[in-house]
Amino acid sequence: MENRITKLFGIKYPIIQAGMIWCSGWELASAVSNAGGLGIIGSGSMYPEILEEHVQKCKAATDKPFAVNLPLLYPSIGEHIDTIIKHKVPIVFTSAGNPKKYTATFKQAGITVVHVTASLKFARKAEAAGVDAIVSEGFEAGGHNGKDETTTLCLIPVVADGVSIPVIAAGGIASGRAMAAAFALGAEAVQIGSRFVASEESSAHQNFKEKVVETGEGGTKLSLKQVVPVRLIKNSFYEQVDEAEKRGASAQELAMLLGRGRSKKGMFEGDMVDGELEIGQIASQISDIKPAATILEEIWSEFQDTCGRMAALQLGAE
Repeated sequence: MENRITKLFGIKYPIIQAGMIWCSGWELASAVSNAGGLGIIGSGSMYPEILEEHVQKCKAATDKPFAVNLPLLYPSIGEHIDTIIKHKVPIVFTSAGNPKKYTATFKQAGITVVHVTASLKFARKAEAAGVDAIVSEGFEAGGHNGKDETTTLCLIPVVADGVSIPVIAAGGIASGRAMAAAFALGAEAVQIGSRFVASEESSAHQNFKEKVVETGEGGTKLSLKQVVPVRLIKNSFYEQVDEAEKRGASAQELAMLLGRGRSKKGMFEGDMVDGELEIGQIASQISDIKPAATILEEIWSEFQDTCGRMAALQLGAE
């Protein structure tokens, strides 16, 4: 397939692995890129020297394009930007902040810029800031969600109709069928996080990968909306958050409950009781841990089969 996204990134398949904190190191990014998709290093959980190490190792492991996800609220963002430019990372996905501040800097360095949004309003602002494409993420996602809780099904067509640059769908996508649905809504690629968490190359702790596979329907909930909206697997920490939110805890109290290092404790160090376990609602449909290349190939094959089936149904109706 060739479309605006595959041309923009120089990739074979319009499948992008999300840059998830604690889960998206160079091993996963290079594996996805080598398989024909776009791998992304998640820099939000990395100190500057760690990001530099991962970028260098990723460049050594693949000759294909890859990207870095850069949360714009990251404390040492200047050092991350310097690393990205110094090592000529070809693509940057920005998130959690205003893209206007840094997009021009990246563009001047010849870097393609994509911004993650959860609404048409902010998608238009990102387009006005000069980004090359938009990730529209529905609230089914595990990462930092929009407070309006707009689903992917409702979000994608509105954004696709409201901007002129390519739209990448995210949130609740882990299969070829879901990818086909996103394309039917106007997307030109999909960004997938949770399915790649449960991959062999993911830097997530094995306990977390297995917990994702075990998570069933209703096993996650969007929480911490007053602090930073994230979807959590229901464990002891989640129950503490839920109890606090139900009694009307302030944002300050919730921030204190979250503390520092809670996500690292859960997703990277493997504490399934008191750690913060961010994952998408689609976790209930993930049943195994596989190599990233196999995951990508299965999604692409199912996408093609689904599109063929829909075309056959259309022919049969004529």
